Amino acid sequence: MSWKDFSKLIKFRLTFLVVFSASVTFLIGSKATGNPINWVHWGKLIIGGFLVTGAANCFNEIIEKDLDKLMKRTKDRPIPAGHLTTGQALILGLMMGIIGTYLLQSLNLTTGLLSVFSILFYAFAYTPLKRISPIAVFVGAIPGALPPLIGYVAGYGTVDEIALIVFGIQFVWQFPHFWAIAWVLDDDYKLAGFRLLPTGKRDLGSAIFTFISTVILVPVSMLPSLYHHASDWVGYVSLALSLVFLYFALILLIKRDIPSAKKVMFTSFFYLPVVQLIFLFGFIGK
Repeated sequence: MSWKDFSKLIKFRLTFLVVFSASVTFLIGSKATGNPINWVHWGKLIIGGFLVTGAANCFNEIIEKDLDKLMKRTKDRPIPAGHLTTGQALILGLMMGIIGTYLLQSLNLTTGLLSVFSILFYAFAYTPLKRISPIAVFVGAIPGALPPLIGYVAGYGTVDEIALIVFGIQFVWQFPHFWAIAWVLDDDYKLAGFRLLPTGKRDLGSAIFTFISTVILVPVSMLPSLYHHASDWVGYVSLALSLVFLYFALILLIKRDIPSAKKVMFTSFFYLPVVQLIFLFGFIGK
């Protein structure tokens, strides 16, 4: 199997973003302890997180192998393209999941348990629901928001108010993010029977849901400052970024076209890592 096939199997870009999110919140959690950052643990988190996320994506592709053949953007993935058998992918996924979970639980038990939950929930709850109901986006937002929670707990040791805040920001962010992607790729998704837009169509209802979720993100993004875990400037910058995000969601609401949805999608890619990084740099403790 080539690196290109492996990269597609684990959805490398998605995996990288997940690990980046967890690594940033690990540093926040480490700061919250008041102790020096343990860089060995940070390395374990990155490797373990990469393997666990790769495993979840691998299981997702095994389950959806026949559906991936139907969509233009996924038909060249290693399993539907015939470059990798289901059995080979399963062995690889299990190995990554076991090694990754072992590394994460070595940081603390809660981190290990959360990683196992994220794999199971993503692969066996969110994945099958994608063809059944748009509620899949809500279900998928739970494991999708676990990486920053896992990262924070890996650094701090337990779930607290800050852990819930970083989880909440990523949880709410996923709705405009996923719905913008679903709007752009709706034609391709329909080839596989996926129902991810709120109403199942590119219409006013789906645009309203996307806009409302972005409205909710405005105050949620300011929680670090509102609860006095970050400097005031963090709240101001988060507000400014959220308003930009909201502006593009408003344009989608007005125009309801693919170019507008792409702007929401690309803004979402930029938005989350910046908000997480400014929380890290502006963190003032508990």
